[in-house]
Amino acid sequence: MYAIVEMGGKQYQVQAGDRIKVEKLANEVGDQIAIDRVLAVGGDELKVGAPYVEGATVKAAVKEQGKEKKVTVGKFRPKSGYRRTRGHRQPYTLLEIEGIEIA
Repeated sequence: MYAIVEMGGKQYQVQAGDRIKVEKLANEVGDQIAIDRVLAVGGDELKVGAPYVEGATVKAAVKEQGKEKKVTVGKFRPKSGYRRTRGHRQPYTLLEIEGIEIA
């Protein structure tokens, strides 16, 4: 069984046992969370919500809070001596999917 969930403006296809990186959440490591923004649940038969599936939740555990690898962005204008570099590390939360429940 799989589910498509919406978190942080993105959609993820998840199954029990999957580990996904999502936008940073305010939860602590070890917390259990329930994701109720389930767009579709598949398996033997596909259930699609409008926009969310009624009574469907995905249980997950917070495994890690961290930052992605650094992304460097550079600007350059020729013949003017203008050169800038800037780095960015996006914070994330690592979730482990424990199960999908449908009421």
